[in-house]
Amino acid sequence: MRALSPTTNTVRFARFNFPRLEHAHLSGSKQASIGKDRKRNSLYLSYLITMPYPIEDKLVIAVSSSALFDMQASDAIFKQEGESAYREYQQNHIDDPLGKGVAFPFVKRLLDLNKSFTKEQPIEVILFSKNSPEAGLRVFRSIQHHQLNISRACFSSGNPNHQYLPAFNSTLFLTTNAEEAKEALANGITAGVVGKQEIHDSNEEGLCLAFDFDGVIADDSSEKYYQEQGLEAYQEYEKVFGCHPLKSGPIAELLKRISSFQQLERTKQQAEPEYQRMLKTAIITARNAPAHERVVFTLQSMGIEVDEVFFMGGVEKARLLNILKPHIFFDDQTIHLEHIKDVAGVHIPFGVANAGNTVSEI
Repeated sequence: MRALSPTTNTVRFARFNFPRLEHAHLSGSKQASIGKDRKRNSLYLSYLITMPYPIEDKLVIAVSSSALFDMQASDAIFKQEGESAYREYQQNHIDDPLGKGVAFPFVKRLLDLNKSFTKEQPIEVILFSKNSPEAGLRVFRSIQHHQLNISRACFSSGNPNHQYLPAFNSTLFLTTNAEEAKEALANGITAGVVGKQEIHDSNEEGLCLAFDFDGVIADDSSEKYYQEQGLEAYQEYEKVFGCHPLKSGPIAELLKRISSFQQLERTKQQAEPEYQRMLKTAIITARNAPAHERVVFTLQSMGIEVDEVFFMGGVEKARLLNILKPHIFFDDQTIHLEHIKDVAGVHIPFGVANAGNTVSEI
């Protein structure tokens, strides 16, 4: 495939069939006809080359190579022997597929949603890596080996790259580098830190996403009030303002887009009763009554419908997560990501909960 700019529809270009050139034996009229076909093909090809890819219409998730694949052996060589040894190692193992990383099951299942919406193809995953382009060749060959439909990438040779995410219309950036995620969030770019859990994915189809509420779907204003005024004052505050929706948090846009796909699935199921829905969503919050109403009113104000909401009231979230087993769970506090099994935990280092060593009850 010829290398094109990121804004070019490379897939359609790659599948374009050129006419054969051996036509000297044909009659003049047939050669004239072929000449016209060539001209039409040439014009069509020029159109494809200049036609922008409609990235603004897609739900775009950017993922680092270390979140998508198991890069532990490679990282160890980089830390112990340096960059030159790392590049040589990747070159020597270019045809050895990398193992699946913590975010792999989520990414694979997210891409599978395109099978349900074959015309729209609404999901796009883009590789964002600090590898050099040469070292990145192994990553792309691993993508091909695992049959992931990922064709766009950024390789920045060790330099920061989060500033380029808006160009790709990224809704979320998944990385294993906490400082990278914090810097992205500080610049208004949604990012999360993928944990180091061991993941054993099942063969069941579908995708389940679970979210904390405060500091994730909603902003952290309630958490701020709780930490400043205490639990009793917070509960009274929530009684008074329970009907007042909170502002959006860093992951709200992702859930909005997923919720819109769920609505499409409901519509499709009505038209095709045999259709099996692929998506499931859940909110898992440490809130409980009387602070529960604000969750419902906030989701309604955002136009979000979820399948399940759990008001844990201080019960350890891992107890539920290990039963629900979502393919990904977002929380703004690492303490809630401990003790989870076969769940890709993503820490959102946002807001007051991450300003110090405090632990919130909500």
